[in-house]
Amino acid sequence: MVLPHAWYAIKEMDRLDTPALVVYPPAIKKNIGLAVEMAGGPARLRPHVKTHKSPEVTRLMMEAGINQFKCATIAEAEMLAICGAEDVLLAYQPIGPKTIRFAELIKKYPATKFSCLIDSPKAAAAMAQVFSSAGLEVPVYLDLDTGMGRTGIVPSEGASEIYKFALQTPGITPIGVHAYDGHLHDEDLAVRTQKCDAAFIWVTALLRSLVKIPGIPTPQVIAGGSPTFPIHCWLPNIQCSPGTFVYWDKGYSDTCKEQPFSPAALVVTRVISQHGSRITLDLGHKSIAAENALDRRVFFLDVGRPRGNPFFPTVFSHPTFTGPTNPPFTGRVRGKIEFISQSEEHLVIDAGAGHGYQVGDVLYGLPFHICPTVALYERVYTIEEGRITGEWKNTGRDRKITI
Repeated sequence: MVLPHAWYAIKEMDRLDTPALVVYPPAIKKNIGLAVEMAGGPARLRPHVKTHKSPEVTRLMMEAGINQFKCATIAEAEMLAICGAEDVLLAYQPIGPKTIRFAELIKKYPATKFSCLIDSPKAAAAMAQVFSSAGLEVPVYLDLDTGMGRTGIVPSEGASEIYKFALQTPGITPIGVHAYDGHLHDEDLAVRTQKCDAAFIWVTALLRSLVKIPGIPTPQVIAGGSPTFPIHCWLPNIQCSPGTFVYWDKGYSDTCKEQPFSPAALVVTRVISQHGSRITLDLGHKSIAAENALDRRVFFLDVGRPRGNPFFPTVFSHPTFTGPTNPPFTGRVRGKIEFISQSEEHLVIDAGAGHGYQVGDVLYGLPFHICPTVALYERVYTIEEGRITGEWKNTGRDRKITI
């Protein structure tokens, strides 16, 4: 049973259909403030909006002084432009029709400075032709592969030549480099730091060669994601681009214990069937990111810990929600559970003998991976002091807004 003073408890559950994604604005604001503090000021941050995809969260960041952002899709870029963001990096190499859409986006929102990535002469030339034909000169960042093995060029393998090629190509103007090291997520911060620094040596070497090119401005550097944020934020002249910090999740709470962010988004689900020790929830594939193993998709705050998974006390103390009338949850949980199966609309768990759960009971879950979980929901419900205070649309989840 949910304790009445649990920081996440909703007092008006009869108003909330499930499954639902709920967010806690006080915690969101606190997380934004912590990120600005860690970075040493808002100018050092270029948050990735793929996590929240929300105009309201974007505006909260802008109110905190953040005016440059990173995104992954044309729709996310347009959402940012609609909010009046000054500087937007599409952290993607637009190819084919996406290049045309990006050019249209740039022309529709002239008040926003847009940029994108390149990682080869062929891709750069194709983009440049589209942009030049549209009368545009688009800033681009050279995408570097520092070990992720996904996109980008290894810094030591001709990266400077691509940069020079872009300098000589009408339609694009290289202004810096982009290095995403999302493969580094060791729980030991010392190990993570050692790997991050080792990979960044090659980026530093590339920058030394680029500044020797006559007549070019000092290249800007955008580096890292959430796991390496506390490492890159100590390096000078680097823009850090974490994203998950704004909502946080179970995955990074486990991996990045050194980061002081609080969970600010939960999935809420109900028991829709109960027979013996088996209980079925309305939390299927359509409601929670399902790329992980079954027992690493959601962590229920008020059910207990999955068998074999470590206890996670951090979520039971929520600094945003302390006070004499709303003390933090003390960590009392009910039993252990075992995940049995999941399908599109259902999650089946075994709660053990004498569990006490009944049809209609509400459970609160912390997603292991919040970013793709947000993409499954059209909207989030805002919760403040235990009450539902509004709805925020996840506008950037759509493939298309107007362009």
